[in-house]
Amino acid sequence: MRGVPNWVAIAGVCAGSLVVVWVAMLVLLWRAKPDEMTVRDAARLVPDLLRLIKRLAGDRTLPRGVRVRLVLLLGYLAMPIDLVPDFIPVLGYADDVVVVALVLRSVVRTAGPEALERHWPGTPEGLQVVRTLCG
Repeated sequence: MRGVPNWVAIAGVCAGSLVVVWVAMLVLLWRAKPDEMTVRDAARLVPDLLRLIKRLAGDRTLPRGVRVRLVLLLGYLAMPIDLVPDFIPVLGYADDVVVVALVLRSVVRTAGPEALERHWPGTPEGLQVVRTLCG
């Protein structure tokens, strides 16, 4: 490219690539969401889900990989930067719900549904919603 400094072209390619990856991740997250569950249903469970994730992450009987995933999930949830900014109504928290669902699905596949039942701090109805969330 004539007239454009090399670093500007490289920065433009990097920015464009990041946008493409971001859009691809949004599409993957949207396709992975549970069909029968709404974001509103999951949002009601946030306090119980956070306690569940913390309890599972601290359970030394679970495989180390499961606990690492859960600690990374807690870190992701604590980060102020998300795939979709939280100030966007409904959609801002949808990416968090989908990421939680994906991690909990992998936890259930590895550790079994008994781990959820053992550590669930909420109501039986809430546990049923979490089971739905986990697929």
